[in-house]
Amino acid sequence: MKEMDWGKLLQQERLLDPSYTPKLNRPLFAQDADRIVFSAPFRRLANKTQVHPLYDNDHVHHRLIHSVETSMVGRSLGLEVGHWLEAQKHFERTEDTNRFSIAGTVQAACLAHDIGNPPFGHSGEDAIGDWFAEYLDDKQGALTSVKDGIRDELCEFEGNAQGFRLIANLEMYRQNGGMRLSLPVLGAFQKYPARARTSKSLGKETYVGLKKFGVFEAEWPIFEGMAQKLGLFEENSDNGSWYRRHPLVYLVEAADDICYQILDLEDAFTSGDLTESAVIDALKPIANPNNETDQYSPEQRISYYRAVAIGNAISSCVEAFKMNYKDIMAGQFNSSLVEASDLSQAFSEISTIAKRQIFTARRKTELEVSGRNILRRVLSGILPIYENLALKKWNVEEISSHHTQVARAMNLNLNGITNEEQALHELADFVSGMTDRYAVKASKIVSGIY
Repeated sequence: MKEMDWGKLLQQERLLDPSYTPKLNRPLFAQDADRIVFSAPFRRLANKTQVHPLYDNDHVHHRLIHSVETSMVGRSLGLEVGHWLEAQKHFERTEDTNRFSIAGTVQAACLAHDIGNPPFGHSGEDAIGDWFAEYLDDKQGALTSVKDGIRDELCEFEGNAQGFRLIANLEMYRQNGGMRLSLPVLGAFQKYPARARTSKSLGKETYVGLKKFGVFEAEWPIFEGMAQKLGLFEENSDNGSWYRRHPLVYLVEAADDICYQILDLEDAFTSGDLTESAVIDALKPIANPNNETDQYSPEQRISYYRAVAIGNAISSCVEAFKMNYKDIMAGQFNSSLVEASDLSQAFSEISTIAKRQIFTARRKTELEVSGRNILRRVLSGILPIYENLALKKWNVEEISSHHTQVARAMNLNLNGITNEEQALHELADFVSGMTDRYAVKASKIVSGIY
C-alpha cells in the first residue's frame, strides 16, 4: 500500500506564509501553541459549556480547561508514538522530524480542537443549525437564495468547521491565513477533511473522516492547498473531492476521547448526577488499580481512579496506533484509536452511562432548553440587520438608524459583506463566538429587557 510521507506531513511551513523562516530553538509548533493560547477565541472557551451549562461549581469542566487537559494527554500520546516511530525507523530523525515535533504538533492541535464550538455545548450547535434550517427552508427572507452547499453547512452547523474557519481565516491575519499556523498543526486539527455536501452524500459509514464535515465552502481552497502540500491522499466523488486524514489526527482524537469520557464521569459526581460507586465501577476496567483507596475521601478516590485510567488509556491508544500503523499511513484506518484499543468495551460502557444518566440529567436538560431559546432569540434579533444590509445592496451607510444602533450595541462589524453567503456566515461567526454568559446578555439586549 502507498503510504503518506512524514517528511511532507511534518514540513515546516506556515499557512499562506511560505517565505517565513523558522526561528532557532523555537519550532513552529511551539509558536502555534502560543498563538492559539493567546488568542481571544481561546480565552472565550473559559466561559463555554463542556457538559454542564452555566454551572456555578468551579470544579466542573468548561471548554478551556478541557482543551488544556486534552493538550496534555495529546502531548503524552505524541511523545510515546514519536519515540516508537524513531525506534522503528519509520522516519529519519531530523531537526524538524522527531518525537518532539510529533508531540508538539499534537499538543498544539489539541489546544485548538474545540476553539470553534458555540455557547451551550453541542446543544448550541444543534440550536444554530435548527435556526438556519427554519430560516432557509422558509425561503421568504432576504438572505435565503444561497447554494445548496451553503445551505447544508449552515443547517448542520459544525463546530469543527467553525474552528478551522477561525484559525485558518478569521483570527489575526483575517482573510489571509488566519493565525497562520504551521501546516502539520492544521492537518492534525482537521478530523473531518470534507465539506458538508460531500460528507452528506457519502455518509458516515464510508470513512471515519466523513462522519461530519470539517471545512466550510469558503475555506475549502485554503484547506485543499495545505492538504496537497502535506501529501494527504485525495478522493473524488460526485459531490466534490475530500481527503484522507493526517495520521496525527488519530492522536488528537484519542486525547479528546480519553479526556471527555473519563472526566465527564468525574464532573457527574461533582454535580451529583452519578454516585461515587457508579463512577468507580465505570472506571475500574480502565484503571485496574493496584493500591488500596479506603483511606481516601470520595473526591480523592475518584481523582485517583481518573488519573490511573487516563494513564492506562494513553498506553492502550499508543498500542492501537502501532497495531494499525500501516492502515493509518495508507489513509485506510476507519476507526478511532479508542475504538480499536483493548479498552474499547470499557469506553463503550462509559458512553452508555453518559447517554443515559449524564446527558439526560434534569438540570442539564433544563439549561440546554434555556440555552437553545437564548440562541434562537439572539439569531432572530440580529438577522434583520443583515437583511436590511442586503436590501441596501451591502452599503453599510444606507441601513436604518435602528439597525445601525443595534449593530453598535452588539459590536457587529458589517464592513466587507457583499453577498448572502458572507452575511449568513458573519451571523454564524458572531453568535457561535459568544460565551454562554454573553449570549444571555445579548438575548436580553435584542429582546428589549436589558
